[in-house]
Amino acid sequence: MRDIALTSSHTTPLSPHEHPHELNNTRGLLLMGLGFLLFSAADAQAKLLTESFHPVQIVWFRQLGLLSGVVIALAIRGPSILRTRHPVLQIARGMLAVISATCFIFAVKFVPLADAVAVSFVAPFLVTAMGALLLGERVGLKRWIAVAIGFVGTLIVIRPGMGVMHPAVLLVLVAASAFAVRQVLSRRLASSDQTITTVAYTALASVLALSFSLPFFWTMPEADLQWALLAGMAVFAALGELMIIKSLEIAQASVLAPMHYSLIIWSTFWGWLVFDQLPDRWTWTGAAIIVATGLYIIHRERQLASVD
Repeated sequence: MRDIALTSSHTTPLSPHEHPHELNNTRGLLLMGLGFLLFSAADAQAKLLTESFHPVQIVWFRQLGLLSGVVIALAIRGPSILRTRHPVLQIARGMLAVISATCFIFAVKFVPLADAVAVSFVAPFLVTAMGALLLGERVGLKRWIAVAIGFVGTLIVIRPGMGVMHPAVLLVLVAASAFAVRQVLSRRLASSDQTITTVAYTALASVLALSFSLPFFWTMPEADLQWALLAGMAVFAALGELMIIKSLEIAQASVLAPMHYSLIIWSTFWGWLVFDQLPDRWTWTGAAIIVATGLYIIHRERQLASVD
């Protein structure tokens, strides 16, 4: 699961310009799209690695890539990016990142990549519901209806009780729930901390936590291909993170948010190319419903933000 919040009008870009020019929004969209392409490639490599390594080890390597990106940001911007008014919330968000990523990697060992990504799109609906219940955000009837329809789309993908989807898909729902709580914390932190600060603490906290458990799950890579996949996954994840951070610096988060759904395209591509897996028509139908309702929620939040 991804570490940047994109589905809320409350997410604050780092740009010093209050209203980015259209050119900046265009560049931001290109960077965001490239970032999610890199993320999807990292997911595909992670799925391949589940044949040889425990998910905890895979997640550790992936978060190590994220930490590498943070180290680069520290070298460029200095230690000021670590200043936070809410260290406890930042660390808690890092722990949720561990839960979310580990559950997702566990799941994709058994579930086709595109199916897992489609189910993970339930997260924005959970964020909307939690934002209303926990943060007191305004959610009108239309958006509640969109949330309900989105859950119907998720049920179409999973088809519970029909024996179509592997039970591990439930871990994707756990991952999505942890991701949603993480994004609610992101909304709480956005008023005081920069996006890069939140990413930095997520990387530091998650790598540290995983390092304590890593000796119990460690398997030494033996083949050059295994080392290459682990390194490639970490590098792609780090570059993807840097691309998304940069896009948020030069463009409006509300403009960038729909790009998140490009993941279903890339995941389908990698699933076909690497694993010879393609979603069936019911998965496509459910995914289309999820994406459509997700885009509607983004549109409504953008409208409300313009009114405010």
